[in-house]
Amino acid sequence: MNETYLSQINSPEDLRQLPETELPKLAQELRDFIIDIVSVKEGHLGASLGVVELTIALHYVFNTPEDLLVWDVGHQAYGHKILTGRKNEFDTNRQLGGISGFPKRSESNFDTFGVGHSSTSISAALGMAIASQLKGDLHKNHIAVIGDASIASGMAFEGLNHAGVTDANLLVILNDNAIGIDPSVGALKNYLTAVKSGKNPKQNNMIKSLNFDYSGPIDGHDIFAVIKELKRLKNTTGPKFLHLITTKGKGLSQAEADQVKYHAPGKFDKLTGEILPKSESHLPPKFQDVFGLTLLDLAHKNDKIIGITPAMPSGSSLKFMMDAFPKRAFDVGIAEQHAVTLSAGMATQGMMVFCNIYSSFMQRAYDQIIHDVALQNLPVIFCLDRAGLVGEDGATHHGVFDLAYLRCIPNMLIYAPRTEMELQNILYTAQLGLPHPIAIRYPRGRGITVDWQQKHLGIYDTIEIGKGFQLRKGTTHAVISTGTIGNNVIEALQLYFNTNTISHYHFPWVKPLDEEVLHTIFKQYTAIITVEDGTVKGGFGSGIAEFAAANQYSNALQILGIPDTFIEHGTVAELQQLCGIDNKSLQKVFESL
Repeated sequence: MNETYLSQINSPEDLRQLPETELPKLAQELRDFIIDIVSVKEGHLGASLGVVELTIALHYVFNTPEDLLVWDVGHQAYGHKILTGRKNEFDTNRQLGGISGFPKRSESNFDTFGVGHSSTSISAALGMAIASQLKGDLHKNHIAVIGDASIASGMAFEGLNHAGVTDANLLVILNDNAIGIDPSVGALKNYLTAVKSGKNPKQNNMIKSLNFDYSGPIDGHDIFAVIKELKRLKNTTGPKFLHLITTKGKGLSQAEADQVKYHAPGKFDKLTGEILPKSESHLPPKFQDVFGLTLLDLAHKNDKIIGITPAMPSGSSLKFMMDAFPKRAFDVGIAEQHAVTLSAGMATQGMMVFCNIYSSFMQRAYDQIIHDVALQNLPVIFCLDRAGLVGEDGATHHGVFDLAYLRCIPNMLIYAPRTEMELQNILYTAQLGLPHPIAIRYPRGRGITVDWQQKHLGIYDTIEIGKGFQLRKGTTHAVISTGTIGNNVIEALQLYFNTNTISHYHFPWVKPLDEEVLHTIFKQYTAIITVEDGTVKGGFGSGIAEFAAANQYSNALQILGIPDTFIEHGTVAELQQLCGIDNKSLQKVFESL
C-alpha cells in the first residue's frame, strides 16, 4: 500500500499538522488501510468506511482527548483507533490479546466511554458535559456520534429529552445512512428520509423543538463542509445537533451496494471487494437458521404465531418469516424494551409470540421481562440467540449472564437445547401452548447434523417440561451439562481413557430442574461436576448446588463455567479454553478424578 500521510500520523496532534487541503488524500489512505486489514483479519467493515471523513474532521477540529468524543455502538470506530495511536497494532483487532473491536476505556484515553451496545452515547456524553460544568470547565466540548438506527432507541430519546433542558456543551452528530446492521425501520426513519429529501418543512423540525441548535443535513463525505460546520459548532454553546448524510461502506463498491452483507463480511479480496467463498455445504446448520426455518414451517401451520426482533432480522434469521408473512413478523428497531412489552401485549390476546433477542441484548429489557411478562405469567417465547461465548465481539456481546439473570425470575421456564433437533422440538412444543413464559437459549454456532433440514425439519416431537436424561452410564462420578456445551463433554469423554467411571447427564431444562433425576444422581455418585457456558455465579451449577443444600446432600460438587470476570475477545475455541470448558480442558478434569 502506497502511504503518504497515514504513515506519519500516530496521534491526532500529527493529524492537525496537515494542511486541510490534503485531508481528502488522507481519507483515501485511511479507507485503503481499513480495507487492507479487515479483508484478511475480518471485522466490522461498512460502518467504519462510512465515517472516514467525519473521523478525520472530528480529530482535526477538536482537541481530543481533552475534548471528549463518544462513539455510539463502536462498529464505526476503526478509523478512530487507527488515528489515535493504534495503527501499528490494528492487525490484532478482535484477536485474543489484541485490541478490542469496540472503543474501550482501558485501551486508550481517546476511548472516553466503553461501548458495544447501541444508544448509550448521548446519555454518556451529556453526563460528561454536566460534570465538566460542575467542575468549572466551561470550554470543553463533548461529542456523541450516533447512527439513525441507534437514535430511534428509547434511551437515545431519553438523553435528547434531558439535554434539551440543559445548557450543557453537548454536540450530537447524527450519522444518517438509513441502515444499522439491517435497514433502519420506523416512523423516525421516515421522518429523516423526508428531511434528507427536502420534503419536511423547516419549521417542522423535531430536533429544534427539543431545544437543540440543529444544522444540516450536509454531505458527510464532503470533508471541507464537515470541518467548516464543526468549527462553527465548536464555539457554539449549549446543546447542538449536526445531521450528516453518509453512505455505509463508502469507497468499496460492493460494500455500498450490499450494506447488510458488508457490515461484517468476513474475509474478502481487497482489490475486487468480492467475499471469499466458504464451503458450508458439508457443515451442520447454524442454530439461528434452525430457529428461522422451523419458525417459518410452524407459522405456515399456526396462524397465531408472531415473530418479533429488535433490529436483528438477518442475524436472528427471523428474515425467513418476515419475507413470507410480513404482517406477522416485525422488526421493531433497536428497542429491546419495546419488543418485550409488545410481545406481552400480543400474548394477552392469545398470540403465540416468538421474541428473538440476542442474549446480551436481552439484558437491556430486564424490567420488562419481570414486570410485563413474568409477573403476569404471559406465555411469551423468548429465543435468545448468541448465548454463551460469542467470540471476537468480546465482553459486551458474550451471552453468559442469561441463565443467572433469568433463573431468579418466578414463572420463567428456561431451556437450553444441545442439538438442532431439540431446538426445533422446543419451538414446536412452545407454540402448542405453555403455562409460563419460556426462554430458549442457543449459541451463535452450528448444530451437529449436516443434513438436518432434509432429515428433521417438519418432523416434531413434544418435549416434556423439566426432564433431564442420561447420555452415558458410569460408576462413580457424574457430569451434568446443559445446552450445547454438553457436546464438549461428549468429546472429552470420548478422549478420556477410563470410560466406565463417569456418567453424563444432559439437563436441557435449567428451570425447572429435574429433581427426580437429581435425587438419583446424588444418591448414586460420590462426586458431581456441572458444566455450563454461562457464569458460574448464580447459573446452572448454582441451581444444582442449591438443590444439594436444600436436600442435605454432601457429595463433592465442582461447578465449571464462565468465571466471575468479564471475558475478552478471541475465537470461541480460544475463550472456552481460557475458561476451562473446551473438550481438552474437560478431559484433563476427568483424568484428574
